[in-house]
This record gives sequence, C-alpha cells and structure tokens, in this order.
Amino acid sequence: MSALARALAAEQKKIGTEIGVSNWITVDQEMIDRFAEVTHDDQWIHVDPERAAQETQFGGAIAHGFLTLSLASRFVYDVLPEQPGQVMGINYGFNKVRFLAPVLAGSRLRGRFVLKDARQRSATKLLREHAMTVEIEGGKAPALAADWLGLTIFAD
Repeated sequence: MSALARALAAEQKKIGTEIGVSNWITVDQEMIDRFAEVTHDDQWIHVDPERAAQETQFGGAIAHGFLTLSLASRFVYDVLPEQPGQVMGINYGFNKVRFLAPVLAGSRLRGRFVLKDARQRSATKLLREHAMTVEIEGGKAPALAADWLGLTIFAD
C-alpha cells in the first residue's frame, strides 16, 4: 500500500472530528503596522490606535481581516504534522471565509481545525478540507471561520 493510500485511509477515519488546536499568537500593534506596510493597507482603523479609540466602537486599532487569515499558515504548523512519505504541502485555497469579529491590537488568537473531507486528487495528491475557526482569547465570537483546502503531495 502506498504512503498516499495509507494517509487517505487514516484521514477518512477522522472526517468530522477535531484535528487539533494551535498555540496562541499575540497580534500586537507592531504586527498590525508591519502587515499594513507590506500590504499597503494603512487604513486608520488599523494603524492609528488613538483615532480608532475615539472614532470607532472597537475601542482601539483592529487587525486587518487578511492579517488574521494569514496566521492560518502558522496555526496549521502546530496542528497538522507531515504525513509519512509526504514531499510537500500546498495551500489550495478556501471554499469559504467569513470575518466574524474584530481582533483588537493586543489580542491572542489560535486556530481550531476540524477535518471536513479527505480525498485522493491524483496518484500523488491528497486533498483535505478543514473547517478552521480562529478564536480570540476571552472573545464571545470567533475572529473568523473558513473552509480551507490543502494538498498533500507524496512521492511517486
């Protein structure tokens, strides 16, 4: 039995179950400012904490939604170990992304993953879909919910 076939059989048994929860990451103002610089998105609600505190209902600066989403790559490293025989993993995109609650500067976030689907895509590719929720420590609602697709590539 190939490494891909073994991985597929193991993953299909996990469909519908929580795969894991990542470590916490602090999203501070410095991270938000660096993200704004790299993406050229310097909207004041992100980079001007004083103005955001005075003129919004948030009470201060908030992280970009795409910054929160980009942390998914870090969260997944904590949760999904490499498969035996795996050559690489590739971000294949999202079926759904919803930004549900603002992330205030200084918040701590973590990712929670539930396996939704696993199927063979080709002779060397396993496609997995995870429901990912990004939680805000102490928050009433998650920062975001997404259905994330990932390809695991195996040797021939």
